[in-house]
Amino acid sequence: MKSSASVGGAHPLFYGVLAGACAMVLTPVLWMVSTSLKDRTELFSDPPLLWPESPSFAAFRSVFTDYPFADYITNSLVVVLTATAISLVFSTLAGYGLSRFRFSGRGAFLGFLLLSQMFPSVMLVIPYFKIMKTAGLLDSRLGLIVTYISFTIPFCTWMMYGYFKSIPRDLDEAASIDGCGPARTFFTVILPLALPGMVATAVYAFITGWNEYLFALILTNSETQKTLPVGIGQLIGQYKVEWNELMAASIYSTIPLMLFFLFLQRYLISSLTAGAVKD
Repeated sequence: MKSSASVGGAHPLFYGVLAGACAMVLTPVLWMVSTSLKDRTELFSDPPLLWPESPSFAAFRSVFTDYPFADYITNSLVVVLTATAISLVFSTLAGYGLSRFRFSGRGAFLGFLLLSQMFPSVMLVIPYFKIMKTAGLLDSRLGLIVTYISFTIPFCTWMMYGYFKSIPRDLDEAASIDGCGPARTFFTVILPLALPGMVATAVYAFITGWNEYLFALILTNSETQKTLPVGIGQLIGQYKVEWNELMAASIYSTIPLMLFFLFLQRYLISSLTAGAVKD
């Protein structure tokens, strides 16, 4: 009875902490939505209005009529989805090979994958700019795709390597006894089991590319090639900031992330809980 009472008494505290955490996360989002629905008068009212008296969707329309936001969104989707798909394919193959085969230099290669993530982005801007200029890829989607791939493949490979290690090698041996070669074992036996890990890797690659700002700013120049983060940054002018348009554009930028996460949510959760129970 004492144990049950203590557990029951913990419930209000648990839900209170959970409610407080939700409030901390949702308050900035609600303020962003509120600001996007205000007109210029309500933006600078004193005291600030928590919710506009006359909500308006003018800012949501103006970001498309006054700025080339359709191009920004299209560029981001094309670049990020392509880079995510390519990174996922190569990192899955590399992760499986590193987890199943032993070869000379394997440890050094794994160390190199981690070492490549330790360099700050600012340090790499000039080398990337020179490489893309020499290759004729400046101000192009292809240049951004190549750049994003170079960022995401190393860490995605490490993620897939760790996930493949959690899959017992007994499955490979059993498939080999049944007459499956390495390729058939990978595609028919191991790959279906690695789907949750692939989803988690894809989510990481997508979020990394979708939120990337620095290289998209440096490697693109024309308005038709800029990505969404760069377009949103341009709403901050030298003498004024259109806060309602800035918040409306930010809401637009979060929609693909939400849809991507919701679509893959069940796979992501299964990947997070993989290995939590030991047979």
